[in-house]
Amino acid sequence: MRIVLVGPPGAGKGTQAALLAENLGIPHISTGDLFRANIGQGTELGRKAQEYMRDGRLVPDEITIGMAADRMAQPDAEDGFLLDGFPRNIGQAEALDVMLRETARQLDVVLDLEAPEDEVVKRIAGRRMCRADSSHIFHTEYSKPKNPGRCDHCGAELYQREDDREETVRKRLEVYHQETEPIIDYYRKQDLVASVPALGAVPEVTQRALAALPRRGA
Repeated sequence: MRIVLVGPPGAGKGTQAALLAENLGIPHISTGDLFRANIGQGTELGRKAQEYMRDGRLVPDEITIGMAADRMAQPDAEDGFLLDGFPRNIGQAEALDVMLRETARQLDVVLDLEAPEDEVVKRIAGRRMCRADSSHIFHTEYSKPKNPGRCDHCGAELYQREDDREETVRKRLEVYHQETEPIIDYYRKQDLVASVPALGAVPEVTQRALAALPRRGA
């Protein structure tokens, strides 16, 4: 099964990507992991990406595409993969089509996690992190600490990350609408898109996504 997972910030894409990949026994290939692996291993693409990032510049599409191509060529991805964060725009989607054609492969489905914008903003802007341990995460509505402003685990102060502020979230959503959302129409023209409502408990969303997958041989 070859899957592209798309959805706005706050739709739970990273969580669902990991769960779906585990359920299906295929590698979860995320853009963040690609960058970390290539930079950590000191590959040529990693060194090039690091130069751009060091200067505060955007990494060109061709570097991201090259990393994705190398990863999809590895043996564990031969029978399938789940792409998370790639493709991010129309140019990357077109490059992915070329890659797959050259290796006589094709996508099975593009899962579009759908969540209302106001809900996405509420999900992200309500997050509060523990200053002592960033793995301890709370929410002003969905997962309130017992003592306001303090971590249940260690008592350290809870704070809101700059990236989680409402104005920042809305800017991220603008970028998503401008750059990434158009790939949904691109793939819809190929009859590949399956919409998955992303509201609800994590296991419920996972089951919806699994139910939306095309049946083998169908």
